[in-house]
Amino acid sequence: MSADTYPLRRRAVVRALLERRGAALVIAGLGAPAWDVAAAGDGPLDFPLWGAMGGAVPMGLGLALAQPGRRVIVITGDGEMLMGLGALATVAARAPANLAIMVLDNERYGETGMQETHTARGVDLARIAAGAGFPIAGTVRDEAGLAAALDAVLAAPGPVFQAIKLRAETPPRALPPREAVHLKTRFRLALLGRDAVS
Repeated sequence: MSADTYPLRRRAVVRALLERRGAALVIAGLGAPAWDVAAAGDGPLDFPLWGAMGGAVPMGLGLALAQPGRRVIVITGDGEMLMGLGALATVAARAPANLAIMVLDNERYGETGMQETHTARGVDLARIAAGAGFPIAGTVRDEAGLAAALDAVLAAPGPVFQAIKLRAETPPRALPPREAVHLKTRFRLALLGRDAVS
């Protein structure tokens, strides 16, 4: 099966996750993952990365270590994850139980023209995460496995890694706010409260 015919669709998967997120903190990776999170309903506990390719997982790790009582979910793409594979080793070594990483793997570089990524040629991100030491690492290819994967992302002791194979498509962009200072301030206020930020 090719990414052009995978049954899972990115917006539906992200919406299904975020509808159940509760008070989880969400880091949305560069490009399409940020649009997907915004399309599901932009909120103050979402932190979309506009131009920090490779930074979603390290940022999620730092946040998980700083906020051990909060669930932290990183939603990123296969292109960004391939750029930052070394971060998986650091996450596994630090082993934050509250961190989950969900990779939206459409086997394409969506921001530069839908060129194939290495996952289209057999690179298995979940096996890399498992080899690094993630206690939970899996790949989902259809609806049958999606519910269990989302349950793990939302609540299983981590670090958790789930690669979700998605149809290669480009839904309309749903842009979150673009101003970095606004995003930072909004997120800090929602997380820490006005007294901690002022």
